[in-house]
Amino acid sequence: MPSDVVVLKRQLGLWSCVGMVIGPIIGSGIFISPKGILQNTGGSVGWALMIWTACGVMSMLGALCMAELSTTFPRSGGDFMYIMIGFNKMLAFLRVFTFVAIIRPASAAVVSMTMGNYLLAVFRDDCGMTDETGEIVVKLLAACMLCVIFALNVYSVPTTYRLQVVLSAAKVLGLVLIIFLGFIRICQGYTSNFENAFKSDNLDIGNIPLAFYSGLFAYAGWHFLPQVTEEVERPSRNIPLAIIISMTIVTIIYILANVAYFTVLSPEELLTSKAVASDFALPMLGSWSWIIQICVALSCIGSTNGVIFAASRVIYSASREGMLPEFLSMIHIRWLSPLPAAALLLPLCLMMLSGDNVFTLINYMSVSRWIFLAISVAVIPYYRWKYPDLHRPFKVPLIVPILFIFLSIFIVVMSFFKDPLACGIGLLISIIGIPLYIVCVVWFWREKPVWFLKLMGKVTLFMQKLMFVIHQEEEEKTFLIISDIK
Repeated sequence: MPSDVVVLKRQLGLWSCVGMVIGPIIGSGIFISPKGILQNTGGSVGWALMIWTACGVMSMLGALCMAELSTTFPRSGGDFMYIMIGFNKMLAFLRVFTFVAIIRPASAAVVSMTMGNYLLAVFRDDCGMTDETGEIVVKLLAACMLCVIFALNVYSVPTTYRLQVVLSAAKVLGLVLIIFLGFIRICQGYTSNFENAFKSDNLDIGNIPLAFYSGLFAYAGWHFLPQVTEEVERPSRNIPLAIIISMTIVTIIYILANVAYFTVLSPEELLTSKAVASDFALPMLGSWSWIIQICVALSCIGSTNGVIFAASRVIYSASREGMLPEFLSMIHIRWLSPLPAAALLLPLCLMMLSGDNVFTLINYMSVSRWIFLAISVAVIPYYRWKYPDLHRPFKVPLIVPILFIFLSIFIVVMSFFKDPLACGIGLLISIIGIPLYIVCVVWFWREKPVWFLKLMGKVTLFMQKLMFVIHQEEEEKTFLIISDIK
């Protein structure tokens, strides 16, 4: 392909793909979720570790399903694209609506604020800062970090994924340090928290789905790599291999890190902890405990970087399919990045930072997220039946998607049983997208007044001149096979 062609280039090799999986997954979850899982398993160390293992297995199953889908349908966009290909545009629009308007901006805001909290903790004691001032500083740090990451994402794609690899290595090393310190404690005989590990007087089976939500939040990000398929070198090889390597590393590290936590903190101490990693590091590293805080901050930066990189490609793909304004599917003529798509995300993330209910929004949308993931994975058995001869470079056993769908449905049903109000609000937010779909997508393609066409043309031309963007000049040809099938 000529170097002067304006197109999203294939620049992500195997280890860049590994970084694009590990980077978004290992964010704030491993430092926040231990408390949520332990609380919803009745304070049982054994059951908490079982949930961590089960969440890792479920995430691996889902990631392998996404690997098959991304190699069968080699287009960026992830689960949005698979739902649109396998079922219909309205479901795909609802997915991208909740994704763009709430889920990704809220996630980026939460992780960036976690970064601000841990970074501020390094200097807070020396500054004599009040809680109110500290909250403002945290949000300012988060906003600055988001702006820098957005600028980097649109200015240089190669630098973005190289940074992702470096940050992924840094966060893995930070967790390896925690595991190493825990191993030392075990060798010293600090194993009392593992005695009668499955004993609990407060275990409520109805809280198990909530424990799964906490664990799956820590593993969230395994479906990001397929969202950038068109930028992956040799996707039929690198995507499945990167997913297998990454998910194996993450699952092992998460389980061992939680074992390490319990060598220092009792279940009661962990439940009252506001910063698990910091409370673990303080007795182990003393005045050097700031190292762990810096590692957590870097971990959150890497996670946010991965979220923004992948999310901008979903917006780009949705616009290319006619579900968002046309200029959002354009690429900067020199930087070869989806600048308009990334520019849409930044104000949404900053708006989430300014609000106080971002955590509540994420809880509301958890059910919708798992429903859409189950729908996208359902494309696999459906297409195995409808198109048995379809070329599939990577193919999982049929039991894998069926088991993932069953587990997703189980979690959703149990969540409705446990907290019907929150789940109902989440579904209601998603359903709001239906009238938007009718107005913005269905009506948009019908015959429109000349004045409207001229107005939209002027808006698109203005955005092109403002951002120096044009349509991708050369489309991938592999997707034509999929289109011909339908």
